[in-house]
This record gives sequence, structure tokens and C-alpha cells, in this order.
Amino acid sequence: MNRRILRTAPAIASTANAASYTLPKVLSAKVHHALDLAIAGSLAAGGAWYWNRNRHAAIASWACGGAMLGLTLLTSYPGKGRRYLKFRFHGKVERAMAALVAAIPTVLRLQDERQRLHFEVEAGLLTVVSNLTSFDHLS
Repeated sequence: MNRRILRTAPAIASTANAASYTLPKVLSAKVHHALDLAIAGSLAAGGAWYWNRNRHAAIASWACGGAMLGLTLLTSYPGKGRRYLKFRFHGKVERAMAALVAAIPTVLRLQDERQRLHFEVEAGLLTVVSNLTSFDHLS
């Protein structure tokens, strides 16, 4: 197994966290909602793309996309009506989802650099979206 790939696996998500953690919280709940749906859709599209190449990566991508979609649909966004999960709790779960998505290439021992990069970029995007949203002021 290529050692370079294993060392860089969490690099994108951790770099995204370091770069965006101290930035001002500029994303509204409406924008956050749209970005969550886009990330869920890109994870689902990744599953379709990888189906003939690596079934494990495809199923993992679909599972993460489904989990993100479920989290988004169950969250009570400000101005969208009451649902089951508070927006603040959504932020905590989303950070955990970013860690889970970042760990998938290592857990599945993915050899293909593009598949590893797909999960890492998705984890980085989740991290940035979560870090740029003020969950405290919108709940």
C-alpha cells in the first residue's frame, strides 16, 4: 500500500478545519440547508460513479449521502418550521459526519487515489460549511 496516500488521508479535512475555524460565521441557515443538500447529492452521485469500479466505495458513498439527506430532512432550520432535530444539534452531528466521511478511505483501504480524494474533499466541504455557520445564534 502506498504510504503517501495513508499520510495525506486526513490532510484535506484537517486543513479545511484549521483554515475555516476562526473565520466569521457568514452562512445563513438557508444557505447551509442548500449546501447540505448539494453535499448529499454529490455523495450520492459518487456512489453511482463508483458502482462499476469499487462497490464498497459506492455503497459507502451512498450511505453517507443518505445519512446527510436524512439529517437535513429531519433538522428544524430557522424559518422552515419545526422538525425533529434542533439546528444546533444538526451542527454537532454534521461535524461527526465529516469525521466519518474522512475515515472511510482508511477503513475501506481504498487504493484508488480519486476515490480517496472524493471522500476527503466531501469531508473538507462538510467541515467548512459547518465551521462557517453560526449554529448558536440561529437555534
